Amino acid sequence: MAAVKPHPPIVILKRQREDLPLSQTKFMKKTARGKVQNILREKYVREDIPCGFEECDLCADFPGFKPVLPARGYTQHAKFAWKQGHWLVVDTNIVLHQIDLLLALPASLPLIVPSTVIRETRHRSLPLHNRLQSLIQDEDRVVWVWWNEEQRETAAASLEVAGETINDRNDRAIRQTLHFYLSHLAASTSTPPQLVLLTDDRRNRELAASEGLAAISTRDYVDGLKGEVRDRLVDLVVGGVDVEVGERRARRIYDDYLPQDTLTAGVKSSRYLQGHFNANPYNYLEGSVRVPSLDKPVLLVGRKAINRSVDGDVVVVELLPKAEWKAPGEEVVDQDVALRDDDAEEDEGAGVAEKEEKAEEAEKMDVDEVSKKRKEVVPTGKVVGVIKRNWRAYVCHLDRTSLSDLSTTSLAQQTVFATPLSRSLPRIRMRTRQAPALVDQKILVTIDNWSVSSRYPDGHFVRALGKVESKEAEQESLLLEYEVPYRPFGKAITGCLPEEGESWVVPPKEAGGLWRDREDLRDLIVCSIDPPGCTDIDDALHARRLPNGNIEAGVHIADVSHFVHPQNAMDAEAASRGTTVYLVDKRIDMLPELLGTNLCSLRPHVERLAFSVIWELDDNADLVNVRFCKSVIASKEAFTYEAAQKRKDDKSLSDPLTTSIRLLNTLAIKLKAKRFAAGALSLSSPELKIHLNSSESAEPIDVEQKEQRETNSLVEEFMLLANVAVARRIWEAFPSTAVLRRHAPPPKTNFEALQDILMKRKGMTLDVSSSKALADSLDACVDPERPEFNTLVRIMATRCMLSAEYFCSGSVSKEAYGHYGLASEIYTHFTSPIRRYADVLAHRQLAAAINYTPLHATLQSKQHVERVLGVVNKRHRLAQMAGRASVEFYVGLAMKGQGRRREEAFVIRTFRNGIAVFVSKLGLEGLVQFKKDTHEFDPENYQITVPIAPSGLGSGSATIAVFDRVAVDIWIEKDENTQRGKVVMELVEPVSSADL
Repeated sequence: MAAVKPHPPIVILKRQREDLPLSQTKFMKKTARGKVQNILREKYVREDIPCGFEECDLCADFPGFKPVLPARGYTQHAKFAWKQGHWLVVDTNIVLHQIDLLLALPASLPLIVPSTVIRETRHRSLPLHNRLQSLIQDEDRVVWVWWNEEQRETAAASLEVAGETINDRNDRAIRQTLHFYLSHLAASTSTPPQLVLLTDDRRNRELAASEGLAAISTRDYVDGLKGEVRDRLVDLVVGGVDVEVGERRARRIYDDYLPQDTLTAGVKSSRYLQGHFNANPYNYLEGSVRVPSLDKPVLLVGRKAINRSVDGDVVVVELLPKAEWKAPGEEVVDQDVALRDDDAEEDEGAGVAEKEEKAEEAEKMDVDEVSKKRKEVVPTGKVVGVIKRNWRAYVCHLDRTSLSDLSTTSLAQQTVFATPLSRSLPRIRMRTRQAPALVDQKILVTIDNWSVSSRYPDGHFVRALGKVESKEAEQESLLLEYEVPYRPFGKAITGCLPEEGESWVVPPKEAGGLWRDREDLRDLIVCSIDPPGCTDIDDALHARRLPNGNIEAGVHIADVSHFVHPQNAMDAEAASRGTTVYLVDKRIDMLPELLGTNLCSLRPHVERLAFSVIWELDDNADLVNVRFCKSVIASKEAFTYEAAQKRKDDKSLSDPLTTSIRLLNTLAIKLKAKRFAAGALSLSSPELKIHLNSSESAEPIDVEQKEQRETNSLVEEFMLLANVAVARRIWEAFPSTAVLRRHAPPPKTNFEALQDILMKRKGMTLDVSSSKALADSLDACVDPERPEFNTLVRIMATRCMLSAEYFCSGSVSKEAYGHYGLASEIYTHFTSPIRRYADVLAHRQLAAAINYTPLHATLQSKQHVERVLGVVNKRHRLAQMAGRASVEFYVGLAMKGQGRRREEAFVIRTFRNGIAVFVSKLGLEGLVQFKKDTHEFDPENYQITVPIAPSGLGSGSATIAVFDRVAVDIWIEKDENTQRGKVVMELVEPVSSADL
């Protein structure tokens, strides 16, 4: 038997008096209610923190020692030519402003990250902190965290010198790290590597030089790298390598933002308003900001009013006097067309002022045209500050027209435009040496800054994703555009899986253990009903007659919380991902595949752990009682919706499984009727089915709308019933921290346009006083001659709704718990824990509510629950957008192989220079623009009158209005600039738009 290594002796140290200045941090904090608190935080400084140097004799026996930092550092640099190479010590500003470069540095380059940098980054930007942590945890990199604030020799006292700022103190703390390592390494080796401070703070570099330390800026460091490494990294340097970083344009285009203190005070006093900026995808000169205190969003008209806001930014706006309020524009203004002659380079050279004046005058004319034909004016304002930027890495393509003829093959650094995929984003100016090679590539670009004297934000190239229109590049760009985490699960995460792997089985009942307080339901006739090809089966159902004549119905959900324990690596990753993302040809899992498609999946003829909700109902589907239990089930069959429908409809079958499905369906019909009687809404959005050539090639060959069967509704009704039952139970047990989901009633102003259109075009009213009134009104919106009209109205009504969201029960009043669309007073998500993290949390709370397990401390903290659900809400929203974008991409691929096709479409919006149409069969919304000014636009009646024949060839006209059925030709056309296929629509009936 191997000898047991003795535990290191425990030494209790008394804090020395001289440590007080190092161990105490005093600061003031303003609370949400505006009160100022004095905060005193204490830490314990020590002397046994290892340095990480592989040859260190002094630290080898310290707890946590790992030989990470090599004796020979990085040698491929022109300015640091020590034989033993060099290590880099990273300053905070490098993480905040050069994170892409930091992540792209050679893996063999040793990096030391002081704990000061980690703390300051977390305080300044949580997303950047997360990226820094991923760098630190990357097992293929040479990175060592030095806990300088906890080590006695490097802990920095607070504000030593009069006039020293917090930033100066942090810089001093980082320089002390270099001093420590220089003296510490000298005790272990006669030939230590050189230590170099990487910082873009010029004052910090000057102080480092005065203290005898080596320091360098990012630009100079990258410029000194050798060969391919330099060529690869030069484009990642914010500001470029060949130009000085700083203000390059003297002429002021925008107003400066107000100071943060002024903005905060102004919002608090209601002088200013705060909200998210939403760009108008149809008009780059227009945007809006929805604020809680106003019924309608604040309209922003013109470049100066938008003031460098980017879609998603949290901005502060000032309302203009009512005399200056405007109406939203009625014209499509495309920035790609309007700004196609802008010169990326010339904006920095001579003649800028003259060009800007002309551009400004042209834009003013555009703004005037937009507002010329008014309807009702709305609150109008201007942006005076930004609270939080929504900047991230954007998927773009290089604007071919921004390259000069002389530079199409040149490798010299040049300034070009990168155009984001989203029409809601501005073009980004960037400097790159790789422009010719990137012309036909999808690329990733990050915004660095947006100066008051620049019409465009400045950014830098991150990396190429692949050739435009290649399926691989398109798929990766889609995942990046919607911030879908798609990295493989790391060792720490897979280490949380059961050791038995795929051979794991439910142990015998006699073994006890997990059978404690778990019901044996293996004899129940349970089945699952899912879409074709579903492998992550979350739910199964059963129903049977009871001796008293009532019906027992059960929903059995995969017991994911048995495998995913709170606060371990797998739980943290699932919380970060938030949801599984479903694309047309792939799935990005929230949990490792072993759980999602095997151990947790309720596959047929296999014993699986479940969390069951079991009701007793009478024949009218009225609830008698409900109970919850952990269980073990053995599903008898896994049906597709179609197969379950056929089984139910087959009158020759009367076996227990078929009887169970019929009982479930009978109850579901009655449950659905009760929901709609209570005011639940039946809204609409087209669901498409993409036919792929084969599972291997994944090439789309056709598109059709998904068929909805009774069995779809069967599953939906019982999942809703389970979610409502669980919501009530966990709220009763944990009224302050229950994980719930709500759908707020939409502001009545959201429906004003749709109400006006229905009244003027169809003479119909839409009552939005309650969900029941709205449901009844939608049912009444019927055109006997056009059965598809009701579906179109429901689609348009869906767009007027607010999004549902997860929330912590203690964060809002009980009156705000309701789910408007479902007409339910309380609701949660419980039924899909394999693919939704919110459901995992609900499982943990329900387990505690029935006294199966104690509630973990994190779910007793309102702040923690709020923070986690904030991430989950964002991930859920982005996952839906990614799924829709994937369908659109594959619809485009399918159409590309079919050439021009003619489809029926419906007009959903009219503009002064075109119409927006919706092709329900393909789920596509497109724009038909009229280039000639030969038509008459009537915004009051939502119609446009166009000539039937080209000018001079005949007379007569046709009127096209919202809700009209038209025919359009659709095809895919390659854009000469972007080299990417785009959907083009041309009106063919009632009139051809080819000559308009």
